[in-house]
Amino acid sequence: MNADPACSDSSAMSLPADADGMLALAARSMFDSFARSAMGMMVVDRAHRVVWISEGYKRFLPALGREEHEFVGRRVEEVVPNSLMAQVIDSGQAILVDLLTNQAGTFLVSRLPLRGADGEVIGALGLVLLDHPESTMQPLITKFSRLQRELDAARSQLAAQRRPKYTIASFVGASEQAMEAKRRARRAAQTDATVLLQGETGTGKELLAHGIHAASARAARPFIAVNIAAVPDTLLEAEFFGVAPGAYTGADRKGREGKFKVADGGTLFLDEIGDMPLALQSKLLRVLQEQEVEPLGSNAVQRIDVRIIAATSRDLQAMVAAGSFRADLFYRLNVLPIRLPALRERLADLEPLVEALADDIARRSGLAHKNLSADALDHLAAQPWPGNVRELRNALEQAALMTDDLVLTAAHFGGAAAPQAAPLAPGSPGAANVMIAETGVPAEPLPDACFKPLPQAVAELEARSIREALELTRGNKLAASRLLGISRATLYEKLAATAQPARAIAK
Repeated sequence: MNADPACSDSSAMSLPADADGMLALAARSMFDSFARSAMGMMVVDRAHRVVWISEGYKRFLPALGREEHEFVGRRVEEVVPNSLMAQVIDSGQAILVDLLTNQAGTFLVSRLPLRGADGEVIGALGLVLLDHPESTMQPLITKFSRLQRELDAARSQLAAQRRPKYTIASFVGASEQAMEAKRRARRAAQTDATVLLQGETGTGKELLAHGIHAASARAARPFIAVNIAAVPDTLLEAEFFGVAPGAYTGADRKGREGKFKVADGGTLFLDEIGDMPLALQSKLLRVLQEQEVEPLGSNAVQRIDVRIIAATSRDLQAMVAAGSFRADLFYRLNVLPIRLPALRERLADLEPLVEALADDIARRSGLAHKNLSADALDHLAAQPWPGNVRELRNALEQAALMTDDLVLTAAHFGGAAAPQAAPLAPGSPGAANVMIAETGVPAEPLPDACFKPLPQAVAELEARSIREALELTRGNKLAASRLLGISRATLYEKLAATAQPARAIAK
């Protein structure tokens, strides 16, 4: 009863000859099993048309508002709301488990691409595995809903972080220098050209970069900022261009997008561009010229559409002359240059800046708004402010948090009160006072025609002194008040008092 080895070999060898038939039988058996076990099935062709539905699927047609003859032959996206069958056909990728919701209810579904002998997608198979899964699969549905909410919240938070925080109007100041910077920023916002912001630290370069993006056609797209000075040189290339999956030991298996790719369609702000290493400058230049990046460890080139705004507190032209910055990159960046003035160059903006910063400090700290006295403003105006607006904010915040007083004086900033105008000495040039203060006895009375009452004489002297001070300072009221030895607020009061009689005469 021993089996003939030759016969066994012959039987084994005959299987490959009938492999196609076996596969066809297996496919038919699997299809029939699906048809019996699934609650409904449909087949869609390459053109997205429904070519067949199972008997089980027909019971969903009334809820979809269709008869069978109105369903078969139509494009699936026209007859099944929210269907992803077309996506499966176009991509060739299966969606094994998904939830489909439409007017017919909520269903657990599976979608599989169908391929021909040559491997090309010829259609798709859709299966309704379960209806009303919200009752039979409640834990899974609850978890899915929670994950979806968390994903939506994370996306919203990320989008909010990538939106511009400021507008051009956020750059406080009405001085000639500030207005010129804002005028150039608005002009830059109308184009996609590269912008180079130059100015000392703390002058508001990042704020203005946000403002340019917010006023541009890219406002709805990401605004991504990179402080080059804060990123180690060894990580800059990966930070900018991204990393391909498995590019080096320890690299993320999924890879990581660089800042250029994250900013695609929007604006990339490169702060402290003067600190970029020479080796990376040539790669940055190529990206600016070609608008394409090549991730670290990849041979694939990715197209991007990014607007560049660069900023520096260093003298790039001097760096070019010294050979520490590429001349061709400087020219590529310096298309629309905007210089931001130092605070000491626009002291006329000091008062509105203090007001805006005090409001923000009060809002962030939860404390009451602190006003500044005239002598405090004079004290602040006399400082050099090497840190500019950032240093001014620090001084205001420190003074506001260290006292409960609602009015900050010069003493709160470590300064003495502003000097007041010295009284006129008897007999001083131009004085109309002919009384000796100690005795109250007139010296040699002047003729009545030459004598003026003291209030009138003092008022005329003040008016003349103020007029001469304004002429000497070319109308700069802050400088004039310092020259006169009074606060700027006092100067404004005296100018207003001087103007009232003139208006009365005009009437």
